[in-house]
Amino acid sequence: MADFTKIRREQMRWSILLTLNHARPVGAHEQMVLSTVQAVYPDATAHEVRRELDYLENRELVEIAREPSGYWRAELTRYGIDIAEYTVECEAGISRPVKYWEG
Repeated sequence: MADFTKIRREQMRWSILLTLNHARPVGAHEQMVLSTVQAVYPDATAHEVRRELDYLENRELVEIAREPSGYWRAELTRYGIDIAEYTVECEAGISRPVKYWEG
């Protein structure tokens, strides 16, 4: 049986990476990331986005600026860009689709 929680979590991470890749070079406010994720998962919460951003930061794929006001801003690291652009292998934990559009 499929683990829908795991699938959701890993697809959310991929959505976050794509959002931040499109937001380069300035990065993105967490609210923008949440809005994008909610296009896929309308019930996604700010807590879930922060949890997955934290995961991606621990994997050194994103850098997070925790503002004194309490908001977060995130941007991709060099390695995060490579994952988003399919130039390096993607380890388990992120549901990156298989690149089918090139040989």
